[in-house]
Amino acid sequence: MVLSPDDFSAVWLTLQLASLTTVLLLVLATPLAWWLTRTTSPWRTPINAIVALPLVLPPTVLGFYLLVALGPHGPAGQFTQWLGWGSLSFTFSGLLLGSVIYSLPFAVQPLQHAFETMGTRPMEVAATLRARPIDAFLSVALPMARPGFVTAAILTFAHTVGEFGVVMMIGGNIPGQTRVVSTQIYGHVEAMEYAQAHWLAGGMLVFSFVVLLAAGRLQRRNMRIGL
Repeated sequence: MVLSPDDFSAVWLTLQLASLTTVLLLVLATPLAWWLTRTTSPWRTPINAIVALPLVLPPTVLGFYLLVALGPHGPAGQFTQWLGWGSLSFTFSGLLLGSVIYSLPFAVQPLQHAFETMGTRPMEVAATLRARPIDAFLSVALPMARPGFVTAAILTFAHTVGEFGVVMMIGGNIPGQTRVVSTQIYGHVEAMEYAQAHWLAGGMLVFSFVVLLAAGRLQRRNMRIGL
C-alpha cells in the first residue's frame, strides 16, 4: 500500500478540521454577513476590510500573530490558562481557531453577496405582514440566500483542506493532533518520499478541481434562476 497509516490519519484529521471549521463559520458568518449587508454604521468599511484581510495577508504572518496571541505569554493564551484550558498553541483547538479566522472571508463574502442580491423588498413585504424581524430573517432571508450558504460551505471546506502556512505556524506537525494533509505532504517531500507525496498531492489536485467545478456550476445555475 502506497499510503501509510500516518497518511490516513492526516486525511482523517483534515476532514475533521475542515468540517468543524465549516460548521462554525456558517454559524458565525451568517449574522456578521447580514449585519454588513444591512448596516449603515461607519464601522462597516473597516470591519469589511478586517474580514477580507486573510485574502491578502501571507498565511505565515497571520499564523505568527495567532501563535503569539495563543502562546503562554500572549493575551489569549493567558486567558485560556486562567480558565484551566492550557495554551492552545500546537493543539487541535488552536488549529481550529486559526482555521476559522483564516477562512472567514470565504464564508462571509458569499453570504454577504447572497443577502445583497436579495435586496430589501422581501423583508419589507414581510414587515407589512407583521412578521417580526427575526421571523422574517429565518423564514424569508435564509431560504432566499440558500445558494450563498452552499457556496460558502464549499469554499470554506476546500480552503481549510488546503491550509499550510497557518497550520505550520500555529499547529506544527504533530502526528494525530495537528498533522494534516498539507503538512504530511511537506514531510514526505522533506524525507524524499515522492511516491507518497504524489498520492496525497494528486488527491488534493483532484479534490480542488472538483470543488472549482462544483462552484462554477452552482454560480451558473444561480445566474439562470436570477439569484
